Amino acid sequence: MANEQTGPAPELRVLRPDEWDTSYANLVRAFGGPPEADEERELWRELTEFGRFLAAWDGDACVGSAGAFSFRLTVPGGASVPAAGVTMVSVAATHRRRGVLTSMMRRQLDDVRSWGEPLAVLTASEPAIYGRFGYGAATFQTNAEIDTRRAGLSVPAGTDDVGLRYADPADALDACEAVYAQLVPGRPGMLARGPGWERLGLLDPESERGGASPLQCVLAERGGETVGYARFRVKPSWGPGGPDGEVILSALEALDPAAGAALWRFLFDIDLTSTLVARGRPVDDGWQYLVSDIRRCRPALRDALYVRLVDVGAALDARTYQAPVDVVLDVEDAFCPWNTGRWRLTGDVKGASCERTQDAADLALSVRELGAAYLGGVGLSALAAAGRVRELRRGALAEASLAFGNAGAAPWLPHGF
Repeated sequence: MANEQTGPAPELRVLRPDEWDTSYANLVRAFGGPPEADEERELWRELTEFGRFLAAWDGDACVGSAGAFSFRLTVPGGASVPAAGVTMVSVAATHRRRGVLTSMMRRQLDDVRSWGEPLAVLTASEPAIYGRFGYGAATFQTNAEIDTRRAGLSVPAGTDDVGLRYADPADALDACEAVYAQLVPGRPGMLARGPGWERLGLLDPESERGGASPLQCVLAERGGETVGYARFRVKPSWGPGGPDGEVILSALEALDPAAGAALWRFLFDIDLTSTLVARGRPVDDGWQYLVSDIRRCRPALRDALYVRLVDVGAALDARTYQAPVDVVLDVEDAFCPWNTGRWRLTGDVKGASCERTQDAADLALSVRELGAAYLGGVGLSALAAAGRVRELRRGALAEASLAFGNAGAAPWLPHGF
């Protein structure tokens, strides 16, 4: 093709600590070039797990990167499953169409398999890229701009029993992390935060506030115990009619409906503001059913976590199923051929088994569809309606779609990586 680049293939190798600055500079340039605040850059360096990060080199120039954090991801049934959090993927614009990305994805998935991690997950800056490597959109999130003057709240009983107090975000970190940790097993898609990751929510460079206040934190308490928290900023504004500021929500977690409602009511009622901006919230977030007029909230859906089954058998073994299932899946996986073939999945709410079989297939699909359906937020029946899952035995689709669904909270990714 006329637009293909020529030249020797870049050298792909594990990133060394002394190469991190060069690799990260290439990443920043690939994402447009604005420099990050020193505190953000240093946190990502500290979180980098050398040995799990790759870089492509053309001589002394870094022309590509791809990393993988070691996470544990909650799956349906509450198990915490090892997952490679794919991150910092970039290819220099000078080296496109030379197979750099494909070579990094190939090496990375081989590595993830060798580490015994059955899942790889990522957030996609460009979703069209990752489908060909077997990643499917498995969780979604809601963004909203809530007109707090016109969308009132109706709160549940017990809300007035919850006390609220301001706290320094850093001083309150342990209390907030304890709340978060209690919630992780109850929602598929949540990440168990290892050492250092708690600091991600405290990043507050002035250059990224966009005119808003420094990060603020309010704790919800009952009986001397912290039962929820909200982190947010306030962006003052005055128009012809008076104050018209924004509350920009960064995080909100609560252990029960009353605590959550108390925090939402607080955010709605902050003086001199008329808009609450909430991004990256669960699609089943409770505030949507407390507001008097959802149209005044302008909710918008967006893709979030992409899931890739690196080991089909181990991944399907690791979760439970909300209804009994016994189905043979004919899986296509051109990029990781060790997954290709027929797998018999049997399971229920107590556990599951997934093993290779020579039995006739009931459903045919690619590993991308399995990734999309894995956390229970995307129905196999919906994928079949799009022609991406084929029913080979009558009734198998309804059986499997019900089983793969999630009877509890919708899957949700709480923060990026």
